[in-house]
Amino acid sequence: MSEDIINIDASTLENFIKDVFVGLGVPKEDASIIADVLITSDLRGIESHGIQRCKMYYDRIKEGLYNPITKIDIIKEGPTTALLDGNCGMGHVIAYKAMKMAIKKAKKYGLGAVAVRNSTHFGIAGYYSLMAIKEGMIGLTVTNARPSIPPTFGSEPMLGTNPLTVGAPTDEDFPFVLDCATSIIQRGKVELNARINKMVPENTVIDENGDIMRDPNKILEKMLERKASLLPLGGKGEETAGYKGYGYATIVELLSAALQEGIYLRDTLGIVEDGQKRLKVGHFFLAINIDNFIGLESFKQTAGNIMRDLRGSRKIPNAERIYTAGEKEKIMEDIRKSKGIPLNKSLQNDIKTMQKELKLDHYKFSFS
Repeated sequence: MSEDIINIDASTLENFIKDVFVGLGVPKEDASIIADVLITSDLRGIESHGIQRCKMYYDRIKEGLYNPITKIDIIKEGPTTALLDGNCGMGHVIAYKAMKMAIKKAKKYGLGAVAVRNSTHFGIAGYYSLMAIKEGMIGLTVTNARPSIPPTFGSEPMLGTNPLTVGAPTDEDFPFVLDCATSIIQRGKVELNARINKMVPENTVIDENGDIMRDPNKILEKMLERKASLLPLGGKGEETAGYKGYGYATIVELLSAALQEGIYLRDTLGIVEDGQKRLKVGHFFLAINIDNFIGLESFKQTAGNIMRDLRGSRKIPNAERIYTAGEKEKIMEDIRKSKGIPLNKSLQNDIKTMQKELKLDHYKFSFS
């Protein structure tokens, strides 16, 4: 491990994140939700959406892009459905309460679906699917995002990385959770690579002429100019079925904007209201109560059998093992709960900046 990497205890880091948001005017209860979403991301090894995002939220609140006080309006509600307006509050809080509502409806009626408009970036989508899993349900979470993906044969970023996330309980000590973008890589990974001066993988990003890019700093510069695009799952063109990722990203856009009368595509870059720029996105949450179909334990056993059969199937030569979705995250979580969250030099500097500006002097980090 690089000498620049320092591990920090997860609970210490979570408390720091909470205090940062409280210092920005976010109510304590809401700050706790945000901190839990971010630290869950880091514990599960999804570093692109953990503490790395804290400074981004910090800056956006200070710039007035997000409202630190989250006010949620119920626009329309039925027994199994609801449409909420997040009023540009904190996306993590909006998403948490929306999935809570979906779960409550599913407990009573078997299904709960909640659409959200005028929200903001909410961290990892898998967090909200995990909420449903903990209640013995299947959870689906989607969100649109600022344009990053071009349509097949296009070079202009139009769709967001638009995660399509599904999770389900099993009889193992970890659930099945598929938490991934509909692009090959997401912007957060490009940002992470820029922090550690590492090239992005081949055939994942194109410029305005359709040529492959690998330098993360140049990619981020070009993305600001809308002259770089993250390729969808399947890659460039139709030869490796890039139209599949493009199509799935479009489905997420429909579920995140059309159901809500929300903003979409280019408008997710920001719109101006009353002289203030806003960064808005939409979400959709679905909770499925397994007990309304079959006994939960029976489902979990079948789901577990499926996972074990997949992992036990024939491997390619020299492959160490086969994994199922959610397994690597569980392994990483166990490691990081013991050893702490690794912070690179760039993140350490972000933390020092926020700590100094908010006068959080009671934290004695080794890099302070």
